[in-house]
Amino acid sequence: MTRTPRPTRVLAAVGSVLVLGLSACSAPLPQAQPDPVPAVAPAATTVSQTQTLLGDVGEVLTTADTALDAAQLTPRVEGPALAVRTAEYVRATATAGAKLPTALPTDEQALIVPQTDTWPRTQLVVTKQPDDLQAPRILVMQQTAPREPYRLWGWGRMGAGIQMPATAAAETGSPALAPDATGLLMTPTEALQQYADVLANGDASTFAASFEPDTFRTSIEAARAATASGVQAAGSATETYTPDAAPVVSLGTVDGGAIVVGQLTTVSTVTLTVAGGTIPIADPFYAALTGKQSAGSNFVRTFTDVLVMYVPPADSGAKVQLLAAEHAVTGATAE
Repeated sequence: MTRTPRPTRVLAAVGSVLVLGLSACSAPLPQAQPDPVPAVAPAATTVSQTQTLLGDVGEVLTTADTALDAAQLTPRVEGPALAVRTAEYVRATATAGAKLPTALPTDEQALIVPQTDTWPRTQLVVTKQPDDLQAPRILVMQQTAPREPYRLWGWGRMGAGIQMPATAAAETGSPALAPDATGLLMTPTEALQQYADVLANGDASTFAASFEPDTFRTSIEAARAATASGVQAAGSATETYTPDAAPVVSLGTVDGGAIVVGQLTTVSTVTLTVAGGTIPIADPFYAALTGKQSAGSNFVRTFTDVLVMYVPPADSGAKVQLLAAEHAVTGATAE
């Protein structure tokens, strides 16, 4: 006789019931609960994180400054700051140390940190006064991507008697504004463009009435006049001021205004108009940059400018104020 494998079928059925029963009685799997989305983006860094990165930047600057070696700057310095510091090393070498690089303290007296969860992230550091008793600096620190370190992008010297506008605490962060942000006397991009026009045309500029007088503008005008006077009948002197397409950062202030940071490129050209003449290049810094002692046609200097300005709210009745600036030669040619 052949036996039917009935027990096997019964066991299989019982097993199925047990599995179903266990499934029905088991507790539901826990579900991940995401953190609630904050009403505003958090501050990009904590105060302690900023102090740590400032220490790192300070160490790199000290090492590179001692060696006058621009290659040692790149881990923590970029943009206008790298261009200016590199040129300052050329100047220090050409003058046998008579003209040292700009003093850049990295001890903060105020931090202006953006509220943001995107990159690039840019924050401002108002430093303590340098040992040489010059004006405090405003350092511009930028992180271009999540895995990149913060680097020194640029700096500006604060004007005499300047008071910084009130901003949110560093623990909270200040709102980051778009280049075309409205509600201000002018957009951040317009602020750079219009100030460049004021530098070029002075009180004759259409925009002059929107800006407070400042010592940076006065010094630019005085240097330009001195260059023109030095050339006199033997040649001509011209200068152009070209802003970048947009600010590197614009951060909201407590009163609804903005602190706007941007870059200009100034090109100063001296052209001979008398045949047979020469332009002597006596300054060892310019001689090092051009590789020449004189020019027979033209002498061109390129300046890198960093501007930090306050743009007030549209309905405040206030004017745009330059808070800090740096104007440094970063290149020269002689033909």
